Amino acid sequence: MKTYDVIVIGSGHNGLVCGAYLARSGLSTLVLERRNIVGGAAVTEEFSPGFRASRFSYVMSLLHPRIIRDLELSSLGLAVLPANDLFCPLGGDDYILYSDDLPKTQAEFARFSRHDAEIYPQFARYLEESAAVVRQLLFETPVDPVRRSWKSFRRSAALLWRHRSIGDRAYRMVDLLTQSAYDYLSAWFEHDTIKTVLAYYASIGTFAGPRSPGTAYVILHHLMGEHEGAAGWGFVRGGMGAITAAIARSGARFGMEVMIEAPVAEVLVNDGRATGVRTEDGRELRARVIACNVAAPTLFKKLVARSHLPAELLRDIDTFRTFSTAFKMNIAAHEPPRYRAFDAARLGFGYPTYVHIAPSIDYLERAFDDAKYGWYSSRPFLTPVVPTIVDDSLAPAGKHVINVFGGHAPYRLREGASWAQEKSNLTRAALDVIDSMAPGFSSQIIDTETLVAPDLEAIVGLPQGHIFHGELCADQLFWQRPAPHWADYRTPIAGLYLCGSSAHPGGGVSGIPGHNAAREIRRDWKRLRVRRAV
Repeated sequence: MKTYDVIVIGSGHNGLVCGAYLARSGLSTLVLERRNIVGGAAVTEEFSPGFRASRFSYVMSLLHPRIIRDLELSSLGLAVLPANDLFCPLGGDDYILYSDDLPKTQAEFARFSRHDAEIYPQFARYLEESAAVVRQLLFETPVDPVRRSWKSFRRSAALLWRHRSIGDRAYRMVDLLTQSAYDYLSAWFEHDTIKTVLAYYASIGTFAGPRSPGTAYVILHHLMGEHEGAAGWGFVRGGMGAITAAIARSGARFGMEVMIEAPVAEVLVNDGRATGVRTEDGRELRARVIACNVAAPTLFKKLVARSHLPAELLRDIDTFRTFSTAFKMNIAAHEPPRYRAFDAARLGFGYPTYVHIAPSIDYLERAFDDAKYGWYSSRPFLTPVVPTIVDDSLAPAGKHVINVFGGHAPYRLREGASWAQEKSNLTRAALDVIDSMAPGFSSQIIDTETLVAPDLEAIVGLPQGHIFHGELCADQLFWQRPAPHWADYRTPIAGLYLCGSSAHPGGGVSGIPGHNAAREIRRDWKRLRVRRAV
């Protein structure tokens, strides 16, 4: 049996990024995938005859330009297609448009509040400066600020020195990490509609409402992507699976192998170090390093025997919050939603491919209220996007795919209710919301797939269906993600690393956790070749 330098568990984008970097550096690398398709949650799959969708993640916004350049993804099939400015119908003929074009957004805001339009450039600069602080930390390996050793002290001091220019901007991070989205935005804006446009981001993938403490940071997380030219944000030609296919091709150039239908049952540990994996069909594969792209709770609670782990870590992982209320719909249709409030001549583009439906702060909060008490929202907030307006490869000619991301629909329903019984009612509630803004859309539907949190967990292994592998809150970020003392991609087991979204800097299709984990593995490589526990 061949022994590899590295085995990566999970072929999601972070696992592939980690594997591709390690293969590029000369290490023999094998990626194991549980399903029969490569890509994790970034895949393109047929969900209805003739219709293919970005079945889980659905838009490119955070994939980092450094990774695109290093792995040469643009030359390997990654093509980003533009999405229009964000269109938000408000009911009736009213709407608001949100754009990267500052004067255009100001003009839109001025229709609701002159004060908010005038202050928006200052807010945009302020938020961008806060995002710059976070971006400086994305490629850092979190330090352990309380570990008493000279090595740890040197790492902490070096981190502080590298980022000494942050200065007073550090105080802004305190506000972002502790305040609710509503309180944070209310310090700037007076009009509810304008607050709603921005607060919407705080609810995406988060078990919280805009008035929940700590949700201000989630706004920043969604808006902190760095885009360069064609490799910006938008739809990916061929769906999100084209991203992971390009990464896999990049790694294959350097010998990276990918094995599908190979679910891992156990990480093999001997004398305090990882030695390989055992698959569910009984095969044992050996490697010096195991990089785990599956979520930390899955690794530490299912794939590693508890006897190999310290009790303190196990407790931290047991309390790592992953409860999800996100749901996803993939719709095949004759026509996309035709929004009553959209006027192509007035707005200057043909169709709103990117839409948020949530007319007010109270609307967002009430959607959360339903989930807070164990039920799905009767009026969910929704993000309908229509990639087939710009990508004709996903549906038969003249037909369309509509991806809808929504909230809230909790992982577990109260009083023993089952999703098998309630999923159709959630689907109807979501379509009613779209129909209220785009009358008659439901009559154009050919087929619908609705995926709730238990589906996301079962199909692609997201813990409790959480799209970020865990909440993005102050106590689950940087040196506490996924647990204190173990935020540097390493684990208590020598040769076993985390490379997925439950590690710093968290979720989204960024590739950064995979990149950083590969870097730390390379740093440790000489040590790992010594056959003893670290």
